[in-house]
Amino acid sequence: MPKGTQRRLAAIISADVVGYSRLMGVDEVGTLAALRNHRAELIDDLIAEHGGRIVKTMGDGLLLEFPSVVVAVECAIEIQTGMIKRNEGIADARLICFRFGIHLGDVIVEGDDIFGDGVNIAARIEALGEPGGVTISDDAHRQVRDRIDLEWRNGASHKVKNIARPVQIWHWAAAIPQAAASAPANDPADAAPQPVQDKPSIVVLPFNNMSGDPEQEYFSDGITEDIITDLSKVSQLFVIARNSAFVYKDKTFNVSDVCRELGVKFALEGSIRKAANRVRITAQLIDGTSGGHLWAERYDRELTDIFAVQDDVTQQIVAALKVTLSESEKSLIADGGTKDVASHDYFLKGRALMFGTKRDREMFAGATDCFRRAIELDPEYGAPLAGLAMAHVLDHQNHWSDTPERSLDQAESFVSEAIAKDGKDPFAHYVAAMVAMFKKDYERLADAADRALALNPNYAPALSIRGIVYIYTGAPAKAMPFIEEAMRLDPAFQGQYMHFLGTAHFVAGDHAAAAALFRERIAVNPSTDLSRAFLASALGHLNDMDEARRIWRELKDINPGYDPMAHMDRLPFKDPGDVARFVDGWRKAGLLE
Repeated sequence: MPKGTQRRLAAIISADVVGYSRLMGVDEVGTLAALRNHRAELIDDLIAEHGGRIVKTMGDGLLLEFPSVVVAVECAIEIQTGMIKRNEGIADARLICFRFGIHLGDVIVEGDDIFGDGVNIAARIEALGEPGGVTISDDAHRQVRDRIDLEWRNGASHKVKNIARPVQIWHWAAAIPQAAASAPANDPADAAPQPVQDKPSIVVLPFNNMSGDPEQEYFSDGITEDIITDLSKVSQLFVIARNSAFVYKDKTFNVSDVCRELGVKFALEGSIRKAANRVRITAQLIDGTSGGHLWAERYDRELTDIFAVQDDVTQQIVAALKVTLSESEKSLIADGGTKDVASHDYFLKGRALMFGTKRDREMFAGATDCFRRAIELDPEYGAPLAGLAMAHVLDHQNHWSDTPERSLDQAESFVSEAIAKDGKDPFAHYVAAMVAMFKKDYERLADAADRALALNPNYAPALSIRGIVYIYTGAPAKAMPFIEEAMRLDPAFQGQYMHFLGTAHFVAGDHAAAAALFRERIAVNPSTDLSRAFLASALGHLNDMDEARRIWRELKDINPGYDPMAHMDRLPFKDPGDVARFVDGWRKAGLLE
């Protein structure tokens, strides 16, 4: 060991401010002043009283060291409790809330600084924590569970970057202010920072609509999504999913903060101005670490050149990131689609309606009308046929049309035609997988999911459905890596992925891990009924009958007519024994007759 360095066992706290970039965007001066006041009037004094020291500050974060994990936890609890009082009466947009991660482990000491796995684990734990809460490692939990009278919730094991073994965590949650507790799960500023990927990684941020016409939002969003799709086809890139990228739409943000939150190295941002038959597109590729520009360009073109502009943007990014395309990837990016601008425009309108916030009969009618118009203008264009198929899959689930019982067969017909016209469209194969899942055609389901991923290895929904194939066909261990990768690609929308990951653990017989994931899903989506039903069954298997019944009461408050057996009949489990395990958990808890 170099001279001047030493090792010691220490309790380490990693802390940061939830939604720091959002707060700074709202009021930079006020946020900094409030943080100074919180430290001067509460935090620093409590750290000193508990024998801790501030190792260093990092903008919105603190790294602290304590001689005992018990006093470290006591200090963190007192700070979080004190922050509740200090936040009383504060406007939602300016409310400051902390996360704390605590680990007991070995550290390397150099002067006043500390390094090593102990510090890294504390930081990773903090990133997995909850607003206003304290999250601790299993090593820390063993020291405090019989010494501090607190209720800790099992947070399951997590694989974290650069740590060989999974880390078991435990959560304590304060009665935090409603504004912080109910912050939307898809607010990127509240998302835990993600580990940076090993291969070149990028987020394509929503291009700004500079047309002065809100009705043109679909166009700027559509071009952004097309660029995301093209880049996602490159196997040497890690590309953040469209859903997580669009969380930043119409928000003030710092590109470096976005890259840190999403765990990527680069960001593409730009703007689009469409007027009559002309379009101006600006694009710039930014290094999220340095803030420097790697490439920038402005295109002033006829609208008919829009496809060439998209191809050039993709090629320039690939070149700037020093990625070599395979011949198949070159053809995937260049081929397919349509050359008819008006047909493409209708497709973009239909897609924007179908995946927008409005989910009703009117949306279904509007989206399908746009897709049909696109097909009339270019009958060989496969994408709007895939769009029609997806719309009918949604109708099968939601019963918007007059004949929803026919929708699944119609979806199958449309998607088969779409693939016949353009077999290189990953979205069409994903829709084919959806149709196959509802028809319980397991062989086609697996094949369609595999084809979608072969065409687009960064396609988070296809990764998720490939994992779901394994869950429903009785191979849950094989499902987990696919779902976990989908979560990494789409970090701002992890709720549904958590449900399926919990289901995989349940089918695998790990009811404790399943229960922890179902709880996380419920925290993200408080109105879910199925995750509550599955959680109640897991708790039944864990012999926690009182909690199972409490969760069941919550479920019935949300959906008084909920029928668990009817719901299970709709799920495509191949093995009746897997269904029986859920039913058995409910019976153990006394929830079924």
